[in-house]
Amino acid sequence: MVDSSTDSPDTSRRALLKYSAAVGAAALAGCSTTDDGGDGTGTDAGGDPGDGTGTTTDSGDGGGGDGGPYRIGMIDSLTGSLSAFGERNQRGKDLALSRVNDVGIDGRELEILVEDSESESQPGVSAAQSLVNQEGVPFLIGAVGSGVSLAIYESVVQDTDVVQLSQNSTGLELTDHPDLLRMSPSGMAQSIALSDIIAEDGHDSVAVTYVNNNYGQSLTDAFVEEWDGEVAYEQSHDQEQQSYSNVVAGMNDSGADAWLFVTYQQEFSTMVQEIYSNGYEAQFYGADSVQADSVLENTPEGSMDGMKLVVPSAPVDQENYQEFASAFQDEYDREPTSWAAFAYDCVVTAALSIQAADEFTGSALGEVVRDVTRPEGEQVTSFEAASGILADGGSATDVDYQGVSGPIDFDENGDPVGYLQILTVQGHSYEGTGFVSS
Repeated sequence: MVDSSTDSPDTSRRALLKYSAAVGAAALAGCSTTDDGGDGTGTDAGGDPGDGTGTTTDSGDGGGGDGGPYRIGMIDSLTGSLSAFGERNQRGKDLALSRVNDVGIDGRELEILVEDSESESQPGVSAAQSLVNQEGVPFLIGAVGSGVSLAIYESVVQDTDVVQLSQNSTGLELTDHPDLLRMSPSGMAQSIALSDIIAEDGHDSVAVTYVNNNYGQSLTDAFVEEWDGEVAYEQSHDQEQQSYSNVVAGMNDSGADAWLFVTYQQEFSTMVQEIYSNGYEAQFYGADSVQADSVLENTPEGSMDGMKLVVPSAPVDQENYQEFASAFQDEYDREPTSWAAFAYDCVVTAALSIQAADEFTGSALGEVVRDVTRPEGEQVTSFEAASGILADGGSATDVDYQGVSGPIDFDENGDPVGYLQILTVQGHSYEGTGFVSS
């Protein structure tokens, strides 16, 4: 879900859509999109800005005294409509933290203070104010929803030295704020991929419905810009409605035989039920936010067969991801999602930045956070290996941490390199049928 270049749309399209169905099923055994609990429904609600100054004067004790732990903050969706993602994040965060502390950062441990955004912007801003203004953390992981991350940045982090690294936000507007880093790739690549896939399937007319928030609007706008065919229907919808009969009837009346859904799982499940009960027929396509085991459980058997989705993916065929997935399975008795991998890499990147920086301040961390994942350094796939380079006198530019979620390599906009995978609903289950990479 990333558009990390400044190329023209046509060049970006050629670079992005390098997927092959032949790669699909074999490489995706145990893939990262397996739902590891919860329904992952989402929101990008707005919120009132706070007045956080976000400054910190900690020059090395991390809030824990000499020799005490380095303390950073994390804003996560522990409750609310994005809590399924928060649950996944916490597992990834805990696994990474245990590995960092097994090695240590120059003899000290890392501590992460976690606050709940409640999956909404205003509580997220309040949580960030507590961590930045009261606890004085110089590094903030957060948040899940794109609107929450933007509200935190604009109200608390902007114009301070605090480093903010979002674990899960894919909204396109984050690219406009280069100091707001993110580990999950932008939705731009997802929109381009969907446009190309629908066209390659032989459709020249599409009906689109999207959730009425930043996420839905931005991905849909990007799709429409890339789409060369007819947009026969384009309509937003609100969340948590009991019925979407007017939306699905409008899509059916449009005459388009390709229907694209950029919404959340609960809303999509309701739409599928109403499409099925009315006997409507179309080829379905969807963004990552409509995919989950809960959708399969709450829709009639066969009602989505043939649907194609584009979702974030980790490089599941790479050794470091497979080792991470095995450790995750051993620890939690379930397979990881890409969201857990993103959170894991946020923690490792923060820890490497702390070790590489001259001092434990936001300004010092900001100078090195991009460099520890840049391809100019020696490629390493674990915190232990990267930490060893730094401990032997290496600098941030001597390290190229290759994350379990991919190579990272933040660009000038704070966006990472990203992977996508194509899922197709077959026999009322999700099957991997290809990859997209930037």
